[in-house]
Amino acid sequence: MRFHKIFSALVFAGISIALVSCSNDIFRKNNKAHKKAVKEVTRTLQEIPKTKSQTKPDTLSITDEWVGTTNFSVRRPNFVIIHHTAQDSLAQTIKTFTLTRTQVSSHYVIGRDGEVVQMLNDYLRSWHAGRGRWGNDTDLNSASIGIELDNNGFEPFNEKQIESLLLVLKRLKTKYGIPTANFIGHSDIAPGRKVDPSPYFPWKRLAEAGYGFWYDEVLDTPNYLEAGNLPENFNSIDALRIIGYDVSDTAAAVQSFKIHFIQRDIEQPLRGVDELILYNLYKKYR
Repeated sequence: MRFHKIFSALVFAGISIALVSCSNDIFRKNNKAHKKAVKEVTRTLQEIPKTKSQTKPDTLSITDEWVGTTNFSVRRPNFVIIHHTAQDSLAQTIKTFTLTRTQVSSHYVIGRDGEVVQMLNDYLRSWHAGRGRWGNDTDLNSASIGIELDNNGFEPFNEKQIESLLLVLKRLKTKYGIPTANFIGHSDIAPGRKVDPSPYFPWKRLAEAGYGFWYDEVLDTPNYLEAGNLPENFNSIDALRIIGYDVSDTAAAVQSFKIHFIQRDIEQPLRGVDELILYNLYKKYR
């Protein structure tokens, strides 16, 4: 009997070690592939364009002479876009982001326990935003840092997770000088297509820490609506456009605004205090 217990314990230990080794081996292979991809990008950046005299006459070369300059820099992120993963675990998300066929990625993934996993250098272009628009920018992947939070979209966000997020945001804002207004959600840039990071996300808390805007507390006081604080000529669609929303589909733009700032009655049009909140925010963004 004792022999069987010892044997079972040894088998269990062996399986555990094997699983850990396999897991480490998976990430080792992935990191090796990542380094190879980075080297390929680096080679492209270091490539000196050939001049017309160095190429055949029938090529598309347009360069008469090459003169290098030192007045340049690499991509500098100007936005942070926050997502929820809509998956079952941190491990599942990491797997999704490391499979070539998915064609999706993110700079950071933050687990429910606050673990921060960085998957790309901040200066590299992640594939997290997809089709979208914010203001006049239609290529948010090229201008932003993507942060994914392990959350299925139907539950509040874990406190440890938000604490880690705030630390990441502090570093990014300090290092790159990202404007306060440019901390936004996936739903903000893709109305009608995306709803993350969901109405459960604590945007007010982020705004209080300096990451994004929130409306003034006075709007929560009784009778504020009846006090005539909304101008008669106020145009809500123009206000949404000035904030940054794509208003080509006005209903979708309203829904995205409500996901971020109202966080209730998402399917309903703007009414009463909703318009007051929009007007208050419009004055901050313009």
